[in-house]
Amino acid sequence: MPKKLAEDLNIRIEAEIARRPDGIGIDDLHAVLAGIASRRTLQRRLALLVEQQRICAEGEGRALKYRAGSGDVTVVLQGVSATASAGQLAAEVYVPTSPESEEIKTYVRRPIQQRKPVGYDRSFLEAYRPNETAYLPSQICEHLHNIGRSPDGERAAGTYERDILGRLLIDLSWASSRLEGNTYTRLDTQNLIELGQAAAGKDRREAQMILNHKAAIELLAEQAEDIGFNTFTFFNLHALLSENLLADPTESGRLRHRIVEVSGTVFHPLGVPQQIDSYFRMILDKTGAIDDPFEQAFFIMVHVPYLQPFVDVNKRVSRLGANIPLIRRNLCPLSFIDVPEQAYVEGTLGVSEMGQTDLLRDVFVWAYERSCQRYMAIRDTAAEPDPMRLRHRETLIAVVSEVVRTLQAPDAAAVRAVATKLVPREDMEPIIELALADLHNLHEGNVSRYRLRLSEYRAWQSVQRAGGTPALP
Repeated sequence: MPKKLAEDLNIRIEAEIARRPDGIGIDDLHAVLAGIASRRTLQRRLALLVEQQRICAEGEGRALKYRAGSGDVTVVLQGVSATASAGQLAAEVYVPTSPESEEIKTYVRRPIQQRKPVGYDRSFLEAYRPNETAYLPSQICEHLHNIGRSPDGERAAGTYERDILGRLLIDLSWASSRLEGNTYTRLDTQNLIELGQAAAGKDRREAQMILNHKAAIELLAEQAEDIGFNTFTFFNLHALLSENLLADPTESGRLRHRIVEVSGTVFHPLGVPQQIDSYFRMILDKTGAIDDPFEQAFFIMVHVPYLQPFVDVNKRVSRLGANIPLIRRNLCPLSFIDVPEQAYVEGTLGVSEMGQTDLLRDVFVWAYERSCQRYMAIRDTAAEPDPMRLRHRETLIAVVSEVVRTLQAPDAAAVRAVATKLVPREDMEPIIELALADLHNLHEGNVSRYRLRLSEYRAWQSVQRAGGTPALP
C-alpha cells in the first residue's frame, strides 16, 4: 500500500532546510524525513520548491545542497525549550509582510500582561467614508482585479463560483474551519462533503463545523443574485455557520444581547445590545456603499470580527461574507487555502488591539493571490460546461428532485411527465436525456446538488430496489 504523505510535507521540508544555514543534501534530508516521504518524493518536491524559488539549490551531483530561499512564504523557526529535541522543532509559516506589519507582529506577540487592555473604538468605523477612505491602496485593488477577473468576461453573478463549486465547497470549508482549530485534513473534508463519511476519532463538532460551511457556501453560490450586505444575508449566514454549535440555539442568526470575552487578547468587545445593532447596520450600510469589491471584502473582514456582533462564529461569517462582492462581480472566490493560522490571528489582533489593518491586509492580499493561482489552474483543466445543462440548470434540479421525492422510476416517461410544464418543446428531448443521466448518477455524495435530503434519496433508492430496478450507485 503506498505511503500516505503528510499534508504539510512541503512546509516540513522548508523548515528542515531553514534549520541548516550551511545547506543540506538530499541524503541528510531523507534521513530526517524518511518516515513520511520516499527519496523519489523528496526529489520531486525539492525540484518544485526550487522552481517556485522557495528554496535554493547549490552545487552538483553529490555536492548538491539546498538552502532556504526567498519565495512567497517565509519559514521561521519558533523558540524551542532547552530540553526539546531536533525532531520537536516547529516551523512557523508566514506571509510576506510590510515594515508596518512587522511592528504589529512584534506588539501582539508580547505576553498578554504587557499589552494594554482596550475596548471597542467607535471612531474607527465612524471615520470611514466609503470611496474616500481606503484600506486597500488603489494599486493593490488594480492588481487583485487583474488576477481575479474571470477569463470568460461578463457573465451572470456566481457563474465563476458555480463552475468550480465542488472544489470550492471542499477548499473553503476545510481552510476556514482550519483557521478555527479544526483538525480535519482536506481529504477528511472531501470524504465528509462528498460521501457523508465523518473522520474516525474526531470530535463531532468538527464535522458539524465543516458541514455548516458547506451549507453557507451553497447559499452564496446558489443565491448570488439575491445576497448582499443586508441583515437577511448575514443573519442567515450566521444561522447556517452556527447550526448545532452554540450552547443556546436561540442565539443562532441573531445579534448578541450579552457581553462576550475573547480569549488570548486584551480587547474587550462592545457590550450594549442597542449599540451592537446600530454599529452592525452601519457596517453593512458602509460596505454596501463601497464601489470596489475588494475593498468591500476586506472591510467586512476587518469590521465584523472587530465588532463581534454575534456570540460566536464572527470570523467565519466575515470570511464567507468577504466572498459576497467577489461572487456578485463574478471574480475568483477567496478560499483562504494555505493561509497560515498564526498570520491570520495576528492580523485580526492588530485590528482589535491596535486599530491597525496592515498585517491583516498582507494576509488578505496573499490569500487572494493564492486562491487565484489555484482556481485558474483548475479552470484551465476543467471541461467546457454543457450549454444546455447550464441554461436549464434549475429545471434539471427541479425534475430530478421531483422524481426522487415522489418515488418514481428513473425512466423517460416519469421525467417527461415532470418536465412537460417546465421545458420548452424544442428542448424536451435533450433535457430528458440529461435528467436521466443525473438520476442514474445520483448517489449519497451529490444529493445536495439537487436540494434533496439524504433520507429522501434513501427512500427512493429503496423503492427502486424493491421494484426490481437495478440499484443505483
